[in-house]
Amino acid sequence: MDILRVILAILLPPLGVFLQVGLTLHFWINILLTLLGYIPGIIHALIIILRR
Repeated sequence: MDILRVILAILLPPLGVFLQVGLTLHFWINILLTLLGYIPGIIHALIIILRR
């Protein structure tokens, strides 16, 4: 399942974070980072997914 989340984190970072933690602060931070720049959103999503 982590492989699927990592792939989704690369394609749609907020979706990968949502599947990992739900509608928490990390999800909203990731949306903000993705809007400000796609790469920061990916990095944040991978950190969240791989840390847990």
